[in-house]
Amino acid sequence: MITRRSLLAAALAAGAAVPLGAGPALAAPPRLRLPRPTGPHPIGVVPWHLTGARELMASVWYPARVSHRRRAEWLLPAPTRALLGAVGFDPDVALAPVTAGRLGAPVAAGRHPVILYSHGNDGHRGEATTMVQELVSHGYVVVTVDHTGDAYTEFPGGRLSVPDEGSFTPWDSAHDMVLVLDRVEDLALGPVSAAALDLRRVGIAGWSKGGTSAALVMNIDRRVRAGLSLDGPMESQPRPTAIDRPFMLMTAESVRGTEPVDTLWSLLRGWRLTMHACGAAHGSYCDNPTLLTQLARITGMSDEELIEWIGTLDAGHATRIQQAYPLAFFDLHLRGRRQRLLERPSPAFPEVRFIR
Repeated sequence: MITRRSLLAAALAAGAAVPLGAGPALAAPPRLRLPRPTGPHPIGVVPWHLTGARELMASVWYPARVSHRRRAEWLLPAPTRALLGAVGFDPDVALAPVTAGRLGAPVAAGRHPVILYSHGNDGHRGEATTMVQELVSHGYVVVTVDHTGDAYTEFPGGRLSVPDEGSFTPWDSAHDMVLVLDRVEDLALGPVSAAALDLRRVGIAGWSKGGTSAALVMNIDRRVRAGLSLDGPMESQPRPTAIDRPFMLMTAESVRGTEPVDTLWSLLRGWRLTMHACGAAHGSYCDNPTLLTQLARITGMSDEELIEWIGTLDAGHATRIQQAYPLAFFDLHLRGRRQRLLERPSPAFPEVRFIR
């Protein structure tokens, strides 16, 4: 299981090479950048503070009308610094990117399919923004969730929350996602309301522990019609039971031929596919390839060090894979649009192998 030394935090630390207190911060640290989404829709986003049985922070990303409102940050400064400080290095080597999401932009007309996103162990809801923005730019609403106690997050008023030392399981993440889906049905948040959501077409995706969580949610909530695991290890107690709706595994290190991934595969009774990207590392299906490649240039990280974190899969190819395949999966199963990309390997993605 990935520890608090998340891939991004640890690589930032390795590249910074300046322990806290060992020297001055850069006068003007560069700002990292995220890939641009390819779809036709501008993107809006609003933060969402949920209270009650669980206090959670989430973000609602949605297709928007053109707006010049301020762009949202990938991760707010306080949790960014806390995440880097957890590994004991100077957090000022670079600034976190800003996203394509315009805060509070007016929502586009129509009703949009909904996808929930569950993050990895000791992670945060912004870790897969490349994929999230791609989906939203093609007309989806995506709700990303910070799992309190397992996330770097900031509540209204500046109250910081970091991962605690307790055991936060994939089932805990799954129950958070069901809670959020319950509340989405009555959403009224700035420019976004339930009237903009097509809750007959709901999917879920997650990276690492969040991929396991996605499978568990499919077990306990039939409102979710399709699930996507981004290299989820599928380790949970109890294990999931049979899933009769579409589920896709995008694997890197948690591969077929190993337990408990094979057990999960045997329980999939609906449409199913495993796609594997040769040379991918565990972090290849989130924002790490893009951000760490930039950090390597900034810090002088060696090629060998970079490969330890993001594998040998080219960062640009990793980005295109995480833009193309999740979109194709949800377009097929939430919109009923045929996707040749999922029918056979594509010459546009020579690294990708299908395992059925």
